[in-house]
Amino acid sequence: MAGSNMSPPLAVMVVVVLCVLLAGSSHAGPEMDPYKILGVTPRASQAEIKKVYKRLAKEWHPDKNKDPGAEDMFIKITKSYEILSSEDKRASYDRYGQTDDTQAYSSGRYGRRQDSFYFDESFFNFPFNTKSHRDFTDSKYTLRFNQYVSEVVPDSYRRPYLIKITSDWCFSCIHIEPVWKDVAQEMEGLGVGIGVVDVGYERRLANHLSAHRTPSILGVISGKVMFFHYAVAKEHLWQFVEDLLPQRLVERITDKNEQQFLNSWHELNKPHVLLFDQVPVVPLLYKLAAFAYKDYLQFGYVDQGLAETAELQKRFNINTYAPTMLVFKENTDKPADIIQAKGMKKQIIDEFMSNNKFLLAPRLVNQKLFDELCPVKQFHRRRKYCVLLITADEETHSFGNQAFLSFASTNTREVVRFAYVYQRLQQPLCDILIQSEDGSQSSPQVVILERRNAAGRALFKPVTTWNGSEEDKLHLMEELERLQKDPSILTHDAMLPELNNEFASMFVVRWIYASYDYLSEVIDDILHNNWREMMPLLSLIFSALFILFGTVVIQAFSDSSEDKQMKPKAKDGPKAENGSSGTSSTSSRPPRKNFVEVTELTNITYMSNLVKLRPGHINIVLVLTDASKNILLSKFAKEVYSFTGSQTLHFSFLNLDKHSEWMSTLLEYAQDLSQIDADEDDSRCRKMDYTGFVLALNGHKKYLCLFKPVYTGEDVDVKSSDEEGGASAGKLRPGSRDGHPPRKSSRSRSTSTLQIHHKLDRLGLWMERLMEGTLPRYYVPAWPGLEKIPPSK
Repeated sequence: MAGSNMSPPLAVMVVVVLCVLLAGSSHAGPEMDPYKILGVTPRASQAEIKKVYKRLAKEWHPDKNKDPGAEDMFIKITKSYEILSSEDKRASYDRYGQTDDTQAYSSGRYGRRQDSFYFDESFFNFPFNTKSHRDFTDSKYTLRFNQYVSEVVPDSYRRPYLIKITSDWCFSCIHIEPVWKDVAQEMEGLGVGIGVVDVGYERRLANHLSAHRTPSILGVISGKVMFFHYAVAKEHLWQFVEDLLPQRLVERITDKNEQQFLNSWHELNKPHVLLFDQVPVVPLLYKLAAFAYKDYLQFGYVDQGLAETAELQKRFNINTYAPTMLVFKENTDKPADIIQAKGMKKQIIDEFMSNNKFLLAPRLVNQKLFDELCPVKQFHRRRKYCVLLITADEETHSFGNQAFLSFASTNTREVVRFAYVYQRLQQPLCDILIQSEDGSQSSPQVVILERRNAAGRALFKPVTTWNGSEEDKLHLMEELERLQKDPSILTHDAMLPELNNEFASMFVVRWIYASYDYLSEVIDDILHNNWREMMPLLSLIFSALFILFGTVVIQAFSDSSEDKQMKPKAKDGPKAENGSSGTSSTSSRPPRKNFVEVTELTNITYMSNLVKLRPGHINIVLVLTDASKNILLSKFAKEVYSFTGSQTLHFSFLNLDKHSEWMSTLLEYAQDLSQIDADEDDSRCRKMDYTGFVLALNGHKKYLCLFKPVYTGEDVDVKSSDEEGGASAGKLRPGSRDGHPPRKSSRSRSTSTLQIHHKLDRLGLWMERLMEGTLPRYYVPAWPGLEKIPPSK
């Protein structure tokens, strides 16, 4: 049995591997599942978990429960609650099946998945970035798709994010791990957001970020993603974070531009912050703080090592041994607040900025500022009142505005905020508060209001007309004291409209900025050969160029061939052969040929050209006589030449000298007799002259559209009718409309050639309406045959 022979070394190796597997499976400890221990689902909220924990802790406490296993069970309950009450530990357990706290209870490689065998890592000792080897410090930075969309993107408008893209079994990820750890810890201390995306578990988020390679490092700021393209070194990552920030966040201040910087508080409606330090480069911590509070504060930096800043340091008595931060509000001569510390930390700067976000009496320029200055009343908070000055940006009101600012600077009540608004810029709000109906500019007025809900409901009371006098100040002070004792003095109730954004940029400016950002990203991708992300754009560009080039080439060849065909035809000029005539076209529709093919409607061609005409096809029939044949065919060819490009139109003519009764019989067959021939008595005593009439016949659907000749020539007996009559919208009877006398009906040879020529003057417009489908249609039950109607004698 050769098939069963096995070499001794191979047999020994198989036995050893099986022993290792069996030993590993026998040493697998009991599973530590905090959800099962507490009896909650993985989707349980923190309130539910806390409630269950309290109940189980009382039930299994060793002092109350004398069961021998109560102590172990109590320890498991406590450990389970510690895991599930911590968001980081809970997320780590949900993803990896274990945390630092559960490893003692579960020695299986995959945590909860112990229903199959596993290879002990110590046996192989591969240094890959697997689940158990992964540094659990990364778990608190792990990002999920929903978390990125709902938390990271909105927060990126206040601080930049540094995100690492990694995966299991990634050799290069191990090499950058030490540098990443150090940079992540330092950046987090400065206020930079840190994130880690595992491609193996968050493929959707990786595709959303266009991160297709591991390892990758990218930055997110203001919702935009930018990739790191350089060697992973600490100094390169620091520079990358600085490059993420806008360029003009912090303005460099010297003795020359110091006054201009501080005096711009009125125009920008912001306090101004100055940082004095010895280093020539603006610290990254200060730049990050400037980005976080860019909507509230204006930032400047003073390099103490420059001679151009000596006067500024002397003026504000700056200590050169420690960084100093000053904030200026309406008073530019004296700082409103100051901090000075050698090791200035992020927490100190955040607290300093938060306490000085607003001027003493800022101007309401948008709804966001209004919501923060005058917040909506909350049940668990004290009432917040807003004292609002409604004024104008004119020189005559400057004294009153300055007096209001002086009064606001003496305010010590935390529940009262002062602000002012320009009536011209916030007219809807001011009309409600001062109860003005005509919207006209009124004298400045002070209003006290309290916002009751986010929908805009507010209680308010107009206090006084404000001129800035001492009497006005005293009256306002008395009203504020009354308000503190009795809030019910706010008797007026109204719904306030949303404020206009006075600093909103124009659409063109926003479009230019968006275009600049997009072009910058494209150039950056091209320079760094990020071709995979560029493929959709490149495909679009090359497709457009190919289509454009192909269209131009085809058009050039078609134009040259048409010119060659038109040259010999142009020598002969327009001609008519077997009812055919060629002419030039003034329409924009390209004709198929350089002549018009017109077929006579006879007993032979009647069936194919009308009765058995294909669905969707229309035959345009000109009614004429032998005397008017040449003139009308020539004019007919000129009028319809531009429509010969349509494959559904056919052109024919009917000779009344051969088939005089067919036209009358067809109109009698028409169903809408009230519009075609209402005057039966008139039609009996007169015989209609159908010369120059044009019929559009749809043989399949059995309907017709009728063109009635319009005279535009020098006919003294007949006046030109309007365009609607020429388009067959009127009645077909001998008498003309609008009270004109009836025109002559006999086919008199005295009719001039000029009159016959002008019968088809409006045919081109009628054809346009026919193609648009706006002409009235007259249906017939059946088409009369030419052979059954004898010619008149």
